[in-house]
Amino acid sequence: MSENCLVLIKPDALQKGLTGDIISMLSQANLKIIGVKATKVSDKLAESHYEHLKEKPFFRELIDFLTGKTHADRVIAIVYKGDDAIKKIRTLAGATNPEESNSNTIRSKYGRIHSETKQMENAVHASDSNESAEKEIKLWFKKDEITEEIYSDW
Repeated sequence: MSENCLVLIKPDALQKGLTGDIISMLSQANLKIIGVKATKVSDKLAESHYEHLKEKPFFRELIDFLTGKTHADRVIAIVYKGDDAIKKIRTLAGATNPEESNSNTIRSKYGRIHSETKQMENAVHASDSNESAEKEIKLWFKKDEITEEIYSDW
């Protein structure tokens, strides 16, 4: 079944110059890129993206991280489309915690947890369901920034 999936290449990966390596790894999924952009992330956008985590003690840290207060001040947002896009992308991305991720995944190769601060750098975000993909894509992209019509109510 054709799905859409938002991927964010996060500020830590951009600061380390890993964009090409990550996109190359994601190409193994054989999906179509239908939207891509580099963008600075406002507090409002980051807070909307992580709204489901607003009650967590690490919420402010997530916002600061995504908005570039601790690393590069931008992200690369990509919309992938294709059969089982979410499962394929999330398999390549690996577990959220880089230390629990399979060794051949993006997060295992490029992520880390700082020993002193315990701050997690996991290089990428990937939508975890069709519902979150739709919400996230509409949050990060305008309709005319996507090369194909993907949502009838947008």
